[in-house]
Amino acid sequence: MTGPDAGALASLAEMLDERRHLVDIATWMFGSAAAAEEIVHETYRRWYVLDDRERAAIALPRAWLTRVAGGICLELIASNAAAVPSDPALPTASTPFGSTAEDRDASVEGSPVRRPAPSSTPDLAEGWARPVRDVPDRAMLRRHDRIARRFAAACGAGDTAALMAVLAADAIVVSDGGGELRAAVHPTHGADAVARFITALLSGSPRTAVTVGSVNGRTGLVLRREGRRVAVVSVSTAGDEVIAVWIVLNPAKLEGRHLP
Repeated sequence: MTGPDAGALASLAEMLDERRHLVDIATWMFGSAAAAEEIVHETYRRWYVLDDRERAAIALPRAWLTRVAGGICLELIASNAAAVPSDPALPTASTPFGSTAEDRDASVEGSPVRRPAPSSTPDLAEGWARPVRDVPDRAMLRRHDRIARRFAAACGAGDTAALMAVLAADAIVVSDGGGELRAAVHPTHGADAVARFITALLSGSPRTAVTVGSVNGRTGLVLRREGRRVAVVSVSTAGDEVIAVWIVLNPAKLEGRHLP
């Protein structure tokens, strides 16, 4: 795998379990489910403002995230204890952390705030906007459907070799966790790296269920764990190969998609 994410392969099972773990801690410490979600969002924000070198130096990301989430809870508890009850600018259990501009600009303790550079990847919130808006002809849609189903079958079987067979040599995969999951920060390039990335993503017990569905009017993939939709995958094709894979993991975006 190319880039600073090398060796950081994580499965959906691991990412979702990690997020549930953080929500449980924040709920237990702060006593509010709504506040817990905001605390977890802030925890991941602090992860993403680290640079590549700092993230690579963290041997156990889950432990780091746990400490940060706990620290945020303690900060809020101390802040609430000293706050004037009538001050609306201060976060409380009913005013979750991250709901004010001051909260959103908070930095990692002892570190300056660094805002992530604007993403050069497609805006997945806009439905993987494509530069060409013309309605594709039926032959093109049939070819896309055939290739996407081959890709889905390889994903469902966890067959790395079959994935490499359908991926272009210079294929790319981009993940969108929306700051709500510890997803890959950088795109992954090359058929071998992309195949290993996807195989790792779908690993875990029980296995992630892969189904074929319509995504933005074309054949794509819907990933489920324990019956719950956890990701949507769109593929771009050229000839008989998949040239790009777009994976939406962001819970907020998944809730807004009308999919089977």
